[in-house]
Amino acid sequence: MQSLVAFLKGLGAARLMAMVAVTTALIGFFAFVIMRVTTPQMTTLFTDLSYEDSSSIIKDLERQAIPFELRNEGAVIMVPKDKVTRLRMKLAESNLPKGGGVGYEIFDKSDALGTTSFVQNINHLRALEGELARTIRAIDRIQAARVHLVLPERPLFAREAPEPSASIVVRVRGSLEPQQIRAIRHVVASAVNGLKPQRVSIVDEAGRLLADGATKDAEIAVGDERRTAFEKRMRNEVEAIVSSVVGQGRARVQLTADFDYNKITQTSDKFDPEGRVLRSSQTREESSASAGDGGQVTVNNELPGNQANSTTTARDQSKKSEETNNYEISRVTKTEVTEAGRVNRISVAVLVDGSYTKNEKGEMVYQDRSKEQLDRIAALVRSAIGFDQKRGDQVEVVNLRFAEAPTVPPVVEPGGLLGFLQFTKDDVMHVIELGVMMLLGLVVLFLVIRPLVKRILAAEVVPGLTEAPALIEGSGPNGELGPGQALIAGTSGTAQLIDVAQVQGQVHAQAVHRVGELAERNPNETASIVRQWLSEPAET
Repeated sequence: MQSLVAFLKGLGAARLMAMVAVTTALIGFFAFVIMRVTTPQMTTLFTDLSYEDSSSIIKDLERQAIPFELRNEGAVIMVPKDKVTRLRMKLAESNLPKGGGVGYEIFDKSDALGTTSFVQNINHLRALEGELARTIRAIDRIQAARVHLVLPERPLFAREAPEPSASIVVRVRGSLEPQQIRAIRHVVASAVNGLKPQRVSIVDEAGRLLADGATKDAEIAVGDERRTAFEKRMRNEVEAIVSSVVGQGRARVQLTADFDYNKITQTSDKFDPEGRVLRSSQTREESSASAGDGGQVTVNNELPGNQANSTTTARDQSKKSEETNNYEISRVTKTEVTEAGRVNRISVAVLVDGSYTKNEKGEMVYQDRSKEQLDRIAALVRSAIGFDQKRGDQVEVVNLRFAEAPTVPPVVEPGGLLGFLQFTKDDVMHVIELGVMMLLGLVVLFLVIRPLVKRILAAEVVPGLTEAPALIEGSGPNGELGPGQALIAGTSGTAQLIDVAQVQGQVHAQAVHRVGELAERNPNETASIVRQWLSEPAET
């Protein structure tokens, strides 16, 4: 211990502080490396969380003693990667996250005995709005949604009830397509009794009106959308069938469809004079007779028994028949309703590249396609679009050389050890991160820590060594260097010269210190030695 204490005293305060600083930095660096390596890889558990959902999830994670990280002011929660799937299923069992709204679970813990009908109606409205908001958030590009429903009650003594309406505020990533907006309106209208799609208003987070709830069906015509969808579908079909012949990326297709958005209602009556039908027939017959009896009218003449005995001198008879027939001409009434969106004409332009072959030198040579092959491609295109010459359809197939020959990058399948272990991108990045940390640790150890320690401990002299000055300053009997000088001479550079100067200064300081101590302990002997030095003649 005495030698250790003496060694530490010989180092000095500056070197001790340097050694402590280097040791502390070394311990801190390796502690950081160990903590970084042993820390589990974190991944996203949920994103875009509300404060209520984030608070509930954090409480559940703390109860399970699972480490987590919060980012984006609590909207994103990170957990260890190996526990993500289990945590999501566990939180789904607890109905988390709720999405910042209240759904039909509001009735799970309600006290029905002390609840009025007004509160029940309000809870039902809240639950319906929350469920619709959750459904809308399930649509792609929608981050958050709020739904407000107006369900008016029918007033007393009123024949007609007010129509319900709805307003929706959404926060989207990018922009919504027209069909997505119409889908949202129809989803909400189908979920609320009596609500019409045109009574649903949609607004985004920037205040832009995406759908006006005050417009009518005629004002929200989707002609352009229908035409665009039709052209896109037909273009994809034509490009797919042409690319299968000429090669992927070697065909360009442009298709234009002319639509008629006028709705026509036509009623026609047709009469057929040849198709007569008897509608009614009426026959009338009249007959009359008169006798010459002098015109006397008596009771005896009127008796039935006396009629036979009566004699008539003359009789007048008349008969009349009349027949009336009514005929109906056949009539056909035809009503035709032609809906909007008829295709009037389709025009297709197809540009195909030629073929490329290698010549004797191995160079790619361009070659035009034959007319027969172009005609076959045109026939395929006409069949794909339903070509109608009476409608005025037009198909043009042209062969021109493209500016650059298309190159399809080959699909590289994972093979070897990477394909066998099926490493993901995150796993590879984690291994690279560990390798970089280890390399950095080795660099710091060998290029920073080792030189500092070596400089602190370089050429330290043990107290009591009296031969050091002779080894360093003098030379051997034959003029050769001593062992210490040979070691010093074997090394070159500025660092070695600095070390030699430090050793020489330390040796002289220790010699002077030891002489002072001897003089203090033996003052008489010291005085006599000094007198002897003074009495000796000076050397010439």
